[in-house]
Amino acid sequence: MDKYSKVELVLIYSGIAIFLTFILLPFFEMFMTSLRPLDHLFRAPYQFWSDDFSFEAYHKMWETVPLLGRYIWNSVYISSMVTLLTMILIIPAAYAFARLDFPLKNVTLSMFLGVNMFTGAVLLIPLYRVLRTLGLLNTYWAMIIPGVAFLIPTGIWLLKPYFEKIPRELEEAAFVDGAGRLYMLGRIILPLSIPGLIVVGVAVFIGAYAQQFLFAITFNQTREYQPLPAGLYEFIGYQTVTWNEMMAAALVGVLPVMFVFLFLQKYLVAGLTAGAVKD
Repeated sequence: MDKYSKVELVLIYSGIAIFLTFILLPFFEMFMTSLRPLDHLFRAPYQFWSDDFSFEAYHKMWETVPLLGRYIWNSVYISSMVTLLTMILIIPAAYAFARLDFPLKNVTLSMFLGVNMFTGAVLLIPLYRVLRTLGLLNTYWAMIIPGVAFLIPTGIWLLKPYFEKIPRELEEAAFVDGAGRLYMLGRIILPLSIPGLIVVGVAVFIGAYAQQFLFAITFNQTREYQPLPAGLYEFIGYQTVTWNEMMAAALVGVLPVMFVFLFLQKYLVAGLTAGAVKD
């Protein structure tokens, strides 16, 4: 017996199609813009297809912005460091919220989540003063540290349910044998939470990759340390903007995130499925 009727299936697939259209249409238009010559971008009426499409912008963008490759590498490096440090910090924190009982536990977790209500712009001045005092302005750390600080609450919130789904009986048996908390975390909890760790790690990496612009233009003035979102500004000239090359560079800059997603797709599906299963 089918779980859904034909009408329900039509509605479900229609909803998915509409959702994917709104999500993918901007990327498709970016790709089409990257193929058009600069003097044909704003022609009227709008033409979906033209005979003058080419991949010239994908070649010229490296000449227009010679440090484009460095900017893409900086984005990958900053995101990787943010992901590594965030995971190191949120694993013990999420375990504590999932397994330990301590005063004001729920209040503390709510305060962590409340950080996500504030955008980075609200805390730019305090962060600037802290980074200046530590001598970290115009370094990679000026973008790594704020990224870690803003992603820790989200990471704890995402990882905590995976730890809670692991049966307590496994830890109780290890505790009877004399195992400590750190031993149980490293030998029992983490191996059983690998799909969840990958899901959270990818989410943190994507978040770090997406939030670099504000921190880069505020805390870093060294060109060699700029990530891709700030580096795209160099396609804006005094009199014109090379929109086709900018869109081409933006699409190339998204490729590292796509490679991470495709490489870990199997583990992401396993992690998301594990997180969705109810006892």
